[in-house]
Amino acid sequence: MASAASSTAPAITHQIKKGVAPLRVGKGTSFALRRLHSLAGIVPVGAFLFEHILISNSTALSGPEAYARQVTFLANLPLVFFLELLFIWLPIAFHALYGFYIWYRGDGNVGEYPWTGNWMYTAQRWTGGIAFIYIIWHIWTMRFTGIDLHMYPNASFGKVQAEVFQPALFLFYVVGLVAASWHFAYGIWLFCAKWGIVPGRHAQKRFLTVCVCFFFLLTGVGLASLAAFRSRPQQPVEPGAVAMHQMQSAESR
Repeated sequence: MASAASSTAPAITHQIKKGVAPLRVGKGTSFALRRLHSLAGIVPVGAFLFEHILISNSTALSGPEAYARQVTFLANLPLVFFLELLFIWLPIAFHALYGFYIWYRGDGNVGEYPWTGNWMYTAQRWTGGIAFIYIIWHIWTMRFTGIDLHMYPNASFGKVQAEVFQPALFLFYVVGLVAASWHFAYGIWLFCAKWGIVPGRHAQKRFLTVCVCFFFLLTGVGLASLAAFRSRPQQPVEPGAVAMHQMQSAESR
């Protein structure tokens, strides 16, 4: 009787929801692309941000002449266009676009699980989007619109200054700087944790403190550079006006 009843009972089917396949170490294109995405965020994109904020932009603290010398040095690098294309623009495009894809495939649950790590992960996604918009806009305006700073590096200080003197653009600079600094600093922690460079919970916690301090260093130097642009007298932007201004400055010394 029991066997007959069991044979006539309706079969229960379990419908399994489709999702993202689990990543297995060393297998699949997703694993390779995520590792390449993580690596590109450190080298060369992170290296570019490090140089741009802590080296190039910090020369603005010493005045327009020092800033122009740094722009001249960068402009005179051999094959500078191809260096920018291969080591700045294309890596930024890959890191950003694949990052947007990861963001799209993910499922934000910071409301259900408001843990510190979850908030940091969410902040990493949003700051990445803001930083991408800021970097693309900044590269476009500085390199491809208006005066060519590689041909007229002495106009570089004035060109940046003309933007940061506008309240809305200055605020955009500040937001973009903070977003890029956090995304890079916390990205270093994620990279080291993901690649096994800093193993162990306690070591990762200590290293996170180092990365947060690095974020404040990047932000502080960047904000000081912006303040230097705004604190100096308005510099000329046109090549003829720049040459006349330099001549007058030399005569007044």
